[in-house]
Amino acid sequence: MAVLRTLAPGVLVAGQIDLADLQTARDLGVVRIISNRPDGEEYGQPDAATMADAARALGLDYVHAPVRGMPGPDAVAAIGAALSEGTPVLIHCKSGMRSTVAWALAASQRGQSRDEIVAAAAGAGYDLSSLPL
Repeated sequence: MAVLRTLAPGVLVAGQIDLADLQTARDLGVVRIISNRPDGEEYGQPDAATMADAARALGLDYVHAPVRGMPGPDAVAAIGAALSEGTPVLIHCKSGMRSTVAWALAASQRGQSRDEIVAAAAGAGYDLSSLPL
């Protein structure tokens, strides 16, 4: 089971999740999963198609916006859309760091202050103090 951490109200982040985590996320009120994990990044990880099918079977939206290195516009836009809609979301990657950075970039684009973003990330266990926002 992954550790689900709160970045902001309605925004959870985690490292790699498994099928059981989808139910946990749903039980916590999440309605959209955003996967920033590229398929095949690590042997044995569930692929996006498998996770998407399982998420949809539970009534969850599923978005695959893979990130390698710094998050690109697709990943930031996917998270930005969830923030704009107020959709309770779980974002994840291998450790949660890339997803946290993508969230930070989306939050910054929405006008959230750098200090608020860095503090929220730190509260979830991610150091974004060197990220230029």
